Amino acid sequence: MNYLHDLNAAQLEAVQYTEGPLLVLAGAGTGKTKVLTHRIAHIIEQGKAGPHNILAVTFTNKAAKEMQERISQITQSYGLNLGTFHSVAAKLLRQYANFFDLSPSFTIINADDQVKLVKSLMVERGIDTSTYAPKVILSIISRWKDMGLLSGKVTEQDASSRPYQIALDIYRSYQTRLVQSNAVDFGDLLLYNNELLLNNPDILEMYQQKFKYILIDEYQDTNVVQYSWARMLAKQHGNLCCVGDDDQSIYSWRGAEVGNILRFEKDFAGAKVIKLEQNYRSTTPILQAAASVIQNNKHRHGKTLWTERGKGDPVRIVSCWNDKEEARFVTSEIMRLMNDKTPANEIAILVRAGFQTRPFEEALIANAIPYKIIGGLKFYDRMEIRDLLSYIRVALNLQDDLALERIINVPKRAIGDTTVKSIKAYARENNLSMFGAIEKMLELGLVKNKLGEALGILVRQFHAWGQRYQKERPADVTKGILEDSGYMAMLKEEKTDESRGRLENLNEMLRAIADFENIAAFMEHTSLVMDHDGEPDARGYVSLMTLHASKGLEFDAVFLPGWEEGVFPHQKAITEEGAKGLEEERRIAYVGITRAKKWVCITHAESRRIFHEFVNSLPSRFIAEIPPGSSLRSSSKGGSMSYRPESFTKRVVAPQSQKTGSEDSYRAGRRVNHASFGAGIIVRHSSDNLEIAFDKVGMKTIKKDFVQLV
Repeated sequence: MNYLHDLNAAQLEAVQYTEGPLLVLAGAGTGKTKVLTHRIAHIIEQGKAGPHNILAVTFTNKAAKEMQERISQITQSYGLNLGTFHSVAAKLLRQYANFFDLSPSFTIINADDQVKLVKSLMVERGIDTSTYAPKVILSIISRWKDMGLLSGKVTEQDASSRPYQIALDIYRSYQTRLVQSNAVDFGDLLLYNNELLLNNPDILEMYQQKFKYILIDEYQDTNVVQYSWARMLAKQHGNLCCVGDDDQSIYSWRGAEVGNILRFEKDFAGAKVIKLEQNYRSTTPILQAAASVIQNNKHRHGKTLWTERGKGDPVRIVSCWNDKEEARFVTSEIMRLMNDKTPANEIAILVRAGFQTRPFEEALIANAIPYKIIGGLKFYDRMEIRDLLSYIRVALNLQDDLALERIINVPKRAIGDTTVKSIKAYARENNLSMFGAIEKMLELGLVKNKLGEALGILVRQFHAWGQRYQKERPADVTKGILEDSGYMAMLKEEKTDESRGRLENLNEMLRAIADFENIAAFMEHTSLVMDHDGEPDARGYVSLMTLHASKGLEFDAVFLPGWEEGVFPHQKAITEEGAKGLEEERRIAYVGITRAKKWVCITHAESRRIFHEFVNSLPSRFIAEIPPGSSLRSSSKGGSMSYRPESFTKRVVAPQSQKTGSEDSYRAGRRVNHASFGAGIIVRHSSDNLEIAFDKVGMKTIKKDFVQLV
């Protein structure tokens, strides 16, 4: 029982409470991973269940790996069912792929291929992709999948507007095309799992008996279909343990439903709730500032975080003249911290939106401060890596039309768009995959000369590569693909810095593949890598990232710039989602503040440069919610500042239909349109001038004659 000695009272209670539904409300930095790992180890050590009878799901491969390592340090956990939602669902679905007209070797397509397929289907129907963006249509389809809705279950009410009507039409064909390609997307993994369990009571009962204990990490980030899946599996034994923090639910745009964690006690009769409130990360002023902001949210479980780490420095709130001065000030403070022996990799700049990074990059470069943007282009998103993955996918699954279309003419093989269209048309007419269509067209002599020769070589190569993967080392076969296809030669012939960098990336890819026993395991790994698996470079870089990307990370010193109305809280979240959007923005602020261990500096600019112009800004309402007792307020040029809460009015007003009107029509909260800047909301009206927070360009001061009321 030695593994229980380093737990505090609340953690110990959560670990030892093993029977019945349990919600562990784990505030930021309170040791939720320790509770999860120790709870699993305790269940095994006490003989309550073997590892194979425990199911533990996370949202990232990084979290799953960390949990597995920690559990293994305590007890033998061989056979434990631990992984991300998607990896666990993929493993189960491969066993029952035939239920959905798939084979067990189905491909999991990535986001780029999803968009490409949606666009292709829209073009086939003559739908203008400039008016209705394929990404928007795909996001609607993905949201339906997150809600557990197959295309046949989407109602007219769900698809009342034109974009949704288009999405529903595309959804049906999209699923058909995926099945024809023996492929699924990420949304399908849980969606099909749900359908499998709902429609097959015998399979459901088998897994209900198998999984005596179910644990879910980051429960606040679950969507409807994930919630339904877990609830079905846990129904027989009732031993469902969910760990999360409603105050850190910031992914509604991904389909996360904060309501899942808020209504846990109603959904699971007799549920016990244990709060982890001792914070091991931050100092008292940091926790006070975070608590004072988040307590303004109405829809939340109450928690009172506390720490034994000591009082520490107050949170600094600094007013800067403009965004350039803000970047200069932040950079000078970073230099001061580094001179005081704070490592660069313990310093982070967390912004609300991507456009804010430009001035900080310029200032960091000018002062020779090493930095790294976290959340930029990932390794597996680079063009040459995507190309190679497509080659591998076709070699493993000749029905993968999306992958084949990507690389059929890379390198150039004189296979142009016209030929590709002919192949796709023949495939549709004869209910074949593109690869099958090419083989049939070659057999019938429908393609000849150089084109027929090029296609014939490609067909033979893919057959050969697929056979080699079954008996040779995957890295050797993949190297052969790069050489036989001419891809390596193409890059070597370019002789540019860019091509040399791509060659280095491909060589790194080969080294990665060499770590896997077979190519299928490697492809499964690449398909299931999540966005938040990356972490800051530990070699000494200041981290620059969005607040969303920072979740789960921690730093000694954190800078939170751009705390202005329209920037943070983001104007779009307020105007389109109202009070619900504002509460999520406040949770994002809470996440940002609690990333810091020792030191936090919040800055705002009195004016911000947008499209080469400086526009006036109002300090964020969140600043007024931080009590003076836990903060130190000043100007970047020196001198104290004060912020009155009454000056931060809630500007959430229902849109009006009036087009023109009296002076009173231009009151704060009214929606307007501008010929150049688009839609926005009036923040202040003074004489003929209107201060308007535009959805796309931020704050601007405009003469009222140049806008139209909406």
